[in-house]
Amino acid sequence: MAKASKISATLRTNFGKGFARRARVAGQVPAVVYGHGTDPKHVLVDGHESYMALRGTSNALVELNVEGEKILTIVKDIQRHPLRPGFQHIDFMIVNRSEKVSVEVPVVVVGEAAPATMHTIELAHLSVSVPVVDIPESIEVDITGIEAGTAVRVADVTFPEGVVSELDPETVVATVSEEVVEVEEEEAPAEAAEESAE
Repeated sequence: MAKASKISATLRTNFGKGFARRARVAGQVPAVVYGHGTDPKHVLVDGHESYMALRGTSNALVELNVEGEKILTIVKDIQRHPLRPGFQHIDFMIVNRSEKVSVEVPVVVVGEAAPATMHTIELAHLSVSVPVVDIPESIEVDITGIEAGTAVRVADVTFPEGVVSELDPETVVATVSEEVVEVEEEEAPAEAAEESAE
């Protein structure tokens, strides 16, 4: 069972771009909490705390403490700063531990294909339905021994227990092709180059 990160939050009382900008300067990140038929809650979370909890992760399970009210959520979207580490805005979706959710999970290729081949990832994420407490960090696509000219499809992927693909089984996830070897052209002798210049 996945362990939820814990992040404290305070309700926002002011809105607008100016307020959001000042909040970020003060080390806070604007966020919204929504789902399960509730009215959206606009909150602020600590920038450093949220960055340390959520960096490098997707579909993170988070227990928000909104001024004493504990709310279980998953992260649905993070707007990142284009130039430096940090978040601009976070979307939290309310969940409960007994439900399944639809999420996008990153693909990781494992194994070595046949000699003199190379692989290409055609689909970086897979859409799956999974229990909210068992969302995998990634889904492995094994290419061990696969020959050139082969496409690995969703039907060929072994999903973790409880994870169900929402994609067409024929969807191509990765392809294996012949390795491209670049051959450097030999430079013409200097004398030949001089003759051609005359």
